[in-house]
Amino acid sequence: MPEILTVSQVTLYIKRLLETDEALQQVWVCGEISNFTLHSSGHMYFTLKDEKARLRAVMFRRENQWLKFRPYNGLEVVVCGRIAVYPKNGEYQIYVDLMEAAGLGSLYLAFEQLKERLAHEGLFAPERKKPLPRLPRKIGVITSPTGAAVRDIIKIIRRRHPRVDILVIPAQVQGDTAPASLVAALQTAGSLPDLDVVIIGRGGGSAEELWAFNDEGVARAIAACPHPVISAVGHETDFTIADLVADLRAPTPSGAAELSVPEIGELRNRIKLCTDNLTALFSRLYARKRAQIDRLSFHPVLRHPDRLVLARRQQVDEGKEALVRRMQFVLQERRKDLEQKLAQLEMVSPLAVLNRGYSICYRDADGRVVREAAEVDPGEGLRITFRRGQIYARVETVKKDVTLWTKK
Repeated sequence: MPEILTVSQVTLYIKRLLETDEALQQVWVCGEISNFTLHSSGHMYFTLKDEKARLRAVMFRRENQWLKFRPYNGLEVVVCGRIAVYPKNGEYQIYVDLMEAAGLGSLYLAFEQLKERLAHEGLFAPERKKPLPRLPRKIGVITSPTGAAVRDIIKIIRRRHPRVDILVIPAQVQGDTAPASLVAALQTAGSLPDLDVVIIGRGGGSAEELWAFNDEGVARAIAACPHPVISAVGHETDFTIADLVADLRAPTPSGAAELSVPEIGELRNRIKLCTDNLTALFSRLYARKRAQIDRLSFHPVLRHPDRLVLARRQQVDEGKEALVRRMQFVLQERRKDLEQKLAQLEMVSPLAVLNRGYSICYRDADGRVVREAAEVDPGEGLRITFRRGQIYARVETVKKDVTLWTKK
């Protein structure tokens, strides 16, 4: 009877076969990434596929931390690793040690990915670019202190403007430790309040040698620098992320030196030109004002100022007379109106009735006016008012039925 194996035994047997095959311990495989997953642990899990087959793949964190680009579904890659079996699933897979982008190249792909991400964040936006000062007094230079670039920058700045101070902030410009060194130098420059401009760069080189200026940390440090930053990386045809983030890109380190400071001879010529223009402007202005003064000196007002005073005095007298006439007219009208109202009051006044020989009779008890005889009783006291004076009387007899006149 044949030997019966468990699933685990079969899987371990196949695993030993694959892992002892020297041809499968360092194999290069080309394929398209699908089902890509970046686990929270940092490990990458994905599938490599072509038109006819699929191969499971895993790239652990200790290997993928050196990738210069981030893989994604649909990317064509070339990987190097070992073929082994994952016993739990019983599947064979490749454990990736190295990965390169097929066609474009890893460096170019990493450049484009970082460029797209930083552009989306607005780090390349023109509105965040800081303008360069017209007359800087102190310039910081971040580069290798032993390279040709720093000598060219110092030489050109000294030639163009000898009075500008130059502070060289040493930094590594290539290699694995260069990005951290450049970030530290930028932070140092940002902490110096007397710097007016910062130049960061290096001379020409290969894409790998210039790669430190494509680092994300360097790009963010340039964006965070409080001083205007000029990038000067490589030759005119070289282009890095630092060039896009910087406030101004110079084609070369020498070009950065020329852009950072004005030429002192040119400044002197511009100052002389401005002085000559101002002198000519003031001369024309003086001549114009002098002509105006000469014209005004012949004006009648200035030659005979008393005439103007006399004319104004006559106008004041005429205005005074008109005002007096107007006031007299208004007073007369008001007087007439008052007399009319007094006459009207006189007609309805009770005193006018008294003047015509009538009198007013009041009850002595309560002071009420007596209009009819029936309003008083015999023995009641009365107060009678005449045109002049009053008398007090007592009623002896009341005749209520005597009528002097009847209202029709």
